[in-house]
Amino acid sequence: MIIDSHCHAWTRWPYQPPVPDDAERGKIEQLINEMDLNGIDQALVVCAQIDHNPENNAYIAQQVERFPSRLNQVVDLDSEWSEMYHLAGADERLKKMIDQWPIKGFTHYLEPHDDGGWLYSDEGKKLFQVAADHNLLASISCLPQQQPAIRRVAELFPSVKILCHHMGWVKADEGEGHAGLKQVLESAKLPNIYIKLSGFAYATGINWNFPYADTHDIVRAEYEHFGPQRMCWGSDYPVVRFFMTYRQSLEAFRHHCSFVPEADKEWILGRTLAGILNIDGQ
Repeated sequence: MIIDSHCHAWTRWPYQPPVPDDAERGKIEQLINEMDLNGIDQALVVCAQIDHNPENNAYIAQQVERFPSRLNQVVDLDSEWSEMYHLAGADERLKKMIDQWPIKGFTHYLEPHDDGGWLYSDEGKKLFQVAADHNLLASISCLPQQQPAIRRVAELFPSVKILCHHMGWVKADEGEGHAGLKQVLESAKLPNIYIKLSGFAYATGINWNFPYADTHDIVRAEYEHFGPQRMCWGSDYPVVRFFMTYRQSLEAFRHHCSFVPEADKEWILGRTLAGILNIDGQ
């Protein structure tokens, strides 16, 4: 089983520059088609209520009803673009979503200049307590300098599995010392912190240069520290189309990261996330 841990779908294309097919390019049918073409069994759809898509949570919930054997949803909760960003009541807003939709977790995008301290504030702790009570995962977009806050939350709520986006947003060209990578690797000490093996084009120095060989030191280090049972491959479709095809997003790991044994690739490609989502008894 292969499960895509990080993808999106929208009713309107949210990015610039404009595209001629903005009502079609991001729709769920495009994702399902790519999954069918590339042998992807299921996907974790990460909601993002960004430009032109204020009801993305509701849209994805409808698609989960249409494709219940293929899609799993994490709702966008008060991310950096939201008017509700870090305002009181996030726990109650999450409870309403739990009552309304069969969600698997929530996603939260931290503002780049935010130190992440809100996550373990009184309001943040109420939110993560709801996640713990309902066995929900937390899919978090955080930069390397925000990893200390992620570790603090992971310590406070050991039952909540935290999936960090895009290799923790480490950069291959970050320079001597590799401070960002060190912060992410430090988080491997917490058993409930996971890494999404996605976003090769974000980590590389040249985002069109498939197969992104300059990112392999990052992948290898994270693999050695987190291990295959705490890593989940993700495509970042359809955003990934800016840089490469869906198939290339898969093969950047499956074929080109040859230093990972095949048995461990099975975990990263699906078994790890199947266990988190309790699919097929994993």
